[in-house]
Amino acid sequence: MDIKLIKSQFPIFQEKINGKPLIYLDSANSSQKPKRVIDRISKFYQKEFSNIGRSVHSLAVTATNRFEETRDIVKKYINAKSREEIIFTKNATESINLIATTYGEKFIQKGDEILITELEHHSNYVPWHFIRQRKGAVIKFAECNDKGEVDVDEIRKLISSKTRIIALTHLSNVTGAILPIKKIIDLAKTKKIPVLIDGSQAAPHLPLNMQELGCDFYAISCHKMYGPTGVGILYAKKKWLDELSPYHGGGGMIEEVKKDGITFAESPAKYEAGTLQTAEVVGFSESIKFIENIGIKNIMQHEKEIMEYGLEQLRKHNSVKIIGDPKSRGSIISFTIKGIHPHDIATILDEDGVAIRAGHHCCQILHEKFGIAATARVSLGIYNSKEDIDVLSKAINNCKKVFKI
Repeated sequence: MDIKLIKSQFPIFQEKINGKPLIYLDSANSSQKPKRVIDRISKFYQKEFSNIGRSVHSLAVTATNRFEETRDIVKKYINAKSREEIIFTKNATESINLIATTYGEKFIQKGDEILITELEHHSNYVPWHFIRQRKGAVIKFAECNDKGEVDVDEIRKLISSKTRIIALTHLSNVTGAILPIKKIIDLAKTKKIPVLIDGSQAAPHLPLNMQELGCDFYAISCHKMYGPTGVGILYAKKKWLDELSPYHGGGGMIEEVKKDGITFAESPAKYEAGTLQTAEVVGFSESIKFIENIGIKNIMQHEKEIMEYGLEQLRKHNSVKIIGDPKSRGSIISFTIKGIHPHDIATILDEDGVAIRAGHHCCQILHEKFGIAATARVSLGIYNSKEDIDVLSKAINNCKKVFKI
């Protein structure tokens, strides 16, 4: 692959940060956007805009068709069984809240158990905490080991007759650990327990095949997949969408409204109330095409090479400690530098044009597990190179000089 050519498709890299070239190492937070995505959104607003699913004039029909074409593209990309299993939300957080609320209200009672892991982002814990508060449920946490991994056996030993759902991340946004979700899903099937996967970090970096995985629910944030903000995907098996209640009420999700009762539309309209983020959904179709043109396996291989080079270079700094060492790892590296707060690391690196994230990354439970309040995090995208890692390494040296380490 010609990474320079790929990088040239992202207008943001023409910008300078503090007078220096941008080295963007924060894609786990949100990825940058290729020009084709930006142009597609602009074209929609300039030439095709209308509300969807309501009017029958030409613009409305065209806009509706473009929106629904994206649903078909997503269905194909993740290999869902039917297009009705693709629900557009505003992000993975809303996707998880939708299931926690609708499934939780119907199927979780006092004393029932929800099984998650210590690796979870707050987005896959807080919604279940709400159910715990409302229904008197119990949340059980599968422990991670000192490498930042969660083994299948940790899940197995927590499953009981009261387990009503297993909800876990596909790829940790702190340790980079790729969980053995296929094995966990297969285990859950033997117990007839539904499984929700938070795919926020996995979707931009790993191949997705819902029929092969067999999970019941899978949540995606499109802004991490080189797509627009404000768009998420909820994949859900149709049997659940037919059985669960709507999440929001309003226009577009009804079949008939009368004074004495309301009937609801079929999925996916049932879960897509109100005016949706139409231009962004249309723009996301170009994000998938961008990924497909490069090839997800090529993306995986490239990011693996850069990630391994990054680990090698960071380990050369005696004062740098890598957080977690999973055998199966995505393109995320969290670290600390002895004597320097992660926020100070990020601030000083920014002076050299290097963008990383610092904090607890919405994973306070995991940081508490490791006995630290915060970490600095490097996360990669297709546009990163070994040269970016070299600039990072030099910036870390500059940071250490500032603090005389």
